[in-house]
Amino acid sequence: MKSIAEMTQVELAAFVQSHLQEKGVSVILSGGASVAFYSDNQYVSADLDLICTLFTKQRVIEEVMQRLGFSQKGRYFTHPDTTFFVEFPPGPLSVGKEPVQKIEEYELETGILKIISPTDCVKDRLLGYFYWGDRQSLQQAILVAHMNPIDLAEIERWATEEGKLSDFGKIREQLIRP
Repeated sequence: MKSIAEMTQVELAAFVQSHLQEKGVSVILSGGASVAFYSDNQYVSADLDLICTLFTKQRVIEEVMQRLGFSQKGRYFTHPDTTFFVEFPPGPLSVGKEPVQKIEEYELETGILKIISPTDCVKDRLLGYFYWGDRQSLQQAILVAHMNPIDLAEIERWATEEGKLSDFGKIREQLIRP
């Protein structure tokens, strides 16, 4: 097994997920780290957002993370052997008003990586663009959409439910793979 110092971001996520799973805690990778994964690291994120799928006592997470050598600093967990830090944002695992549709699993040397799908990753990034005008979030959504198969009709349906169909219409063509 690789040391934490040698792990990539997603290998570290799978490692932490596997150890949490041993204690009955199921977490899914979301946020910027999912963009990094689906863009083959063309986008770089320093943190891992791991969202609990069920109610979990914070104490259990803290115990597992401490056993792995992480220290809690505010809302983040840091480890002396890596620059990546881990956060457990509150659930539920959703994109806007809807629960995440699909979880992908990838077997890595360090464990099973559970991550939101490319389609839900695009939705997650579009939230930042739709609600706060964040152009970087839009660029991340486009990057993921260009590098992965996504369900554009599902994203359009979701944008309609979010009340953002007009905004989606303005950027729809940018999400189509060249």
